[in-house]
Amino acid sequence: MARTRWRTLLVAALTLGLLWLFFRHVDVYKAWRDIKSADPWLLLLAVALTLVTYLLRAVRWQAILRPIGHARLRTAFRTTVIGFTASYLLPARVGEVLKPYLLAKQEGLKPPATFATVVVERVLDLVAVLLLFAASLPFIGIDVGPKVKASGGVAAVGAVVALGILFICAGHPERFGRWVGALTRILPARIAETTGRMAHVFAEGLAVMRRPSHLAVALGWSFPLWISIALGIWVTSRAFDLTFSFAGTFLVVMYLVVGVSVPTQGGAGGFHLMYQLAVMQFFGATYDTAVAAAFVLYLVSFVPITTLGLIYMSQDGLTLGGLKAMKDTAEEAEKL
Repeated sequence: MARTRWRTLLVAALTLGLLWLFFRHVDVYKAWRDIKSADPWLLLLAVALTLVTYLLRAVRWQAILRPIGHARLRTAFRTTVIGFTASYLLPARVGEVLKPYLLAKQEGLKPPATFATVVVERVLDLVAVLLLFAASLPFIGIDVGPKVKASGGVAAVGAVVALGILFICAGHPERFGRWVGALTRILPARIAETTGRMAHVFAEGLAVMRRPSHLAVALGWSFPLWISIALGIWVTSRAFDLTFSFAGTFLVVMYLVVGVSVPTQGGAGGFHLMYQLAVMQFFGATYDTAVAAAFVLYLVSFVPITTLGLIYMSQDGLTLGGLKAMKDTAEEAEKL
């Protein structure tokens, strides 16, 4: 209990610290003026693209789940939305555990295999983002500097290597288990236990795919998914007259991926700050416009889907408190 309390306090402190860095020099009047003058039609389009993104997430999840059983698109979409809503509003990103648990419960699938597919989703996201970033660099239209160009090359190589490992392990998941088993023998006991646990879940996820062809289909859906995310960011930025190329959006996406990986509540703070840094450093945005656009982009990205998630929860008789209490049950189901 004390550990949970301290973690909550640390997350709150980190969130407030990052938001302070984000807002510390803002001219509120100028930022509000930029928000009021933003193109409302483009912002509505960005909201629609956000909903399309979550629909694509559900379609991709269906493809990943197909080898272990049929999942209806309606169920995949609703549980995806509820899972993200729980992660945005509750601590410790519990939605990542609840999303597969709720779907397995409703569709009669095996919980451990369903949990493992979430690990595959995260890896496919990483591969798609790295490949799109590397492919976009020649078309950004600005001199991004040697460090960013080098990072694009590293991203491309890393993505290709990751893809190769995924395809090999999807066909022979037992190999991955042997590789990690050899590694954990030279690690300290506590680290070895954690690494072994993560490797076990990942190997289960790869086993779910069974054949590389299943993985290829899921990877194929990952590209329109991340293009949709990038379109939402680009359209919102255009609403504030930030007129960088669509290819340049993938540079912003890379910054945002880093921002939301920071363990703050709902990605707040890290999301805002990294968008602000990206558009100011590479695309000449003024400080106040960058703050205004980042603030609205966060609302566009999180508020519509959270509202929809709360509606779905109400329809299913779920509450935030109930989902929080359900976490322990979900984690036990994962281990069965």
